[in-house]
Amino acid sequence: MSAPSFVHLRLHTEFSIADGIVRIDDAVARAVQLGMPALGITDLANLFGMLKFYRAARSAGIKPVIGCEVCVAQDGQGTRAGESRIALIARNRAGYTRLCELLTDAYLSGRARDRVSVARAALSGGDNSGLIALSGAGSGDIGQALAEGKPRAAETRAKRWAADFPGAFYIELQRFGAPGEEALVARSVALAGKLGLPVVATHPIQFLDRDDFKAHEARVCIAEGYLLADSRRPKAFTPEQWFKSGEDMAAAFADLPEALANSVEIARRCNLSLELGRSRLPPYPVPEGVTIDEHLAAQAREGLEARLERLFPEPEERQARRAEY
Repeated sequence: MSAPSFVHLRLHTEFSIADGIVRIDDAVARAVQLGMPALGITDLANLFGMLKFYRAARSAGIKPVIGCEVCVAQDGQGTRAGESRIALIARNRAGYTRLCELLTDAYLSGRARDRVSVARAALSGGDNSGLIALSGAGSGDIGQALAEGKPRAAETRAKRWAADFPGAFYIELQRFGAPGEEALVARSVALAGKLGLPVVATHPIQFLDRDDFKAHEARVCIAEGYLLADSRRPKAFTPEQWFKSGEDMAAAFADLPEALANSVEIARRCNLSLELGRSRLPPYPVPEGVTIDEHLAAQAREGLEARLERLFPEPEERQARRAEY
């Protein structure tokens, strides 16, 4: 069997609640059918499907590559204004733990509608040695700056990401029919060359087959609150975002063979092994003289009080509604 020329690292499954409709078993079966040795999942802002994907891939002889597409906010408050994205992929158990910590903190700190955002500052602190970061292509802050004609801002951002993920940050290139993507690819390659950063070709898989595009659009409309027939609704996806073969991707990036090779290299660098079937409960510190059950009850009461104050700022109304809760 010849060496693979490309590995998909950007699969969005049905667990990408807002924008994915691919069933995990179908994705793994397609990878087997196409002779792919590995497959990467990067669902949007969650790891909900990770365990099912890990088991299905391993059972089918496919190497599972576990990651997540993370929404990044400068203020960390979960707002969509100024939001960008980056893909974080776990190289090992330490990277998986770090990714879980980042997502947990994001869910606890707040959200905007269906989104949770990781504070940009959080990605500069902590141990990122077990993670690989992909720039997010046109959705990342580097791609956004390049598309807006701000090369200095793009360079500054790329240098910061590279410092946060030393030896593990890739400028991401995508070709799926998005407006202006060829100009963006050219600028991204030029920036990567200037800074000595590697490039990687990826393909954002949102649905399994080309014919599934309309069903996917319906899913997005449901999530975003639009009518399918509304001509004014945002259209962030194209009919090209189906599960393509390695040959399809090799043809799409024939001019950038190193970008194809790096998709294989990233999969090779990732070796996450999970011990399944045994619970791992973290030790949780409690105040002296208090049981864990008592501490949990106290935390619940404090949380309820804080929530009631937000819901009902007026003391009289809050007291009147307290019995409901």
